[in-house]
Amino acid sequence: MKPVVVGVLALQGAFAKHIEMLLLLGVKALEVRKPEELAECDALIIPGGESTTIMKQMNFIEFTDPFRRFAEKKPVFGTCAGLILMSKEIISDKMQAFNLMDISVERNAFGRQVESFHVDLDLKLPSSKSHHFDAVFIRAPRIRSMGKEVKMLASFEGEPVLVQQGHHLGATFHPELTHDSAIHAYFLSLIRNFY
Repeated sequence: MKPVVVGVLALQGAFAKHIEMLLLLGVKALEVRKPEELAECDALIIPGGESTTIMKQMNFIEFTDPFRRFAEKKPVFGTCAGLILMSKEIISDKMQAFNLMDISVERNAFGRQVESFHVDLDLKLPSSKSHHFDAVFIRAPRIRSMGKEVKMLASFEGEPVLVQQGHHLGATFHPELTHDSAIHAYFLSLIRNFY
């Protein structure tokens, strides 16, 4: 089996931290800035950042249609802004997301930058026992509703914060800003099982 290549959308946000995490796991990571670079990737991570800025840049470089085709066939992991872009609906926002996951989200609903926080989450990953994870929430979105096909892998105060639908994964927080690779390792297991 050929080595897995995970692309990280490198238009804005904390993409370098995702790449560091992938390299720690011994995976080849590729900074993706052009649509043609998707052809080299087995999966893609969309990092946190500012969702409207990321979408504008995706539109500017004509990335959206190639990305839609890519996401139909390959796994995608979105964190914070990345999760927003993967949603079915962004509440009170005109921006059209990619509808990769049957979730409705509200941007910045956990508070402003100064209200950022850490919390200990209990991850319920199918491939492992219960795992405690120090999650970092920065201007995080809230998942306000989710369809029957969406699995909740972690919650905070009863709300879903880590979700999976098929081969796609989404987090409202920033797993790349910790020293714990459990969530990235789980995404890699999705990729390997997918192929």
